[in-house]
Amino acid sequence: MKHTIAVLVENKFGVLARISGLFSARGFNISSLAVGETQDPMVSRMTIVVEGDDKTLEQIKKQLNKLIDVIKVVDYKEGDFIDRELILVKVSSCPKTKREILEVIEAVGAKIELAGEKSLCIEATGDQAKI
Repeated sequence: MKHTIAVLVENKFGVLARISGLFSARGFNISSLAVGETQDPMVSRMTIVVEGDDKTLEQIKKQLNKLIDVIKVVDYKEGDFIDRELILVKVSSCPKTKREILEVIEAVGAKIELAGEKSLCIEATGDQAKI
């Protein structure tokens, strides 16, 4: 089962390495990881998606809370957050294929981020099943 957890950490050198090292040392796999500064430049938010049962999740939370640089660990429950995937694809195009590509882009609700003479960079977002 997938679990999404948010970890507020001190925004300083080496914190990401310590947290990823904790996961590695304990044999926990990170399915997805996003890190960014919060409104407070001294604090970063790590959003981590992990696979495992409830026992594994509890162990991860306990281990994270033991780290000095961790301020808070939040376990998001299904429905408490919006989950989206992002894909960026660069495709070759020529005048012959451009129209077909544009039709597909419109049909799937994607958008063109960058158009060149011989290629298009396409962005699509949605849930995991769509992407």
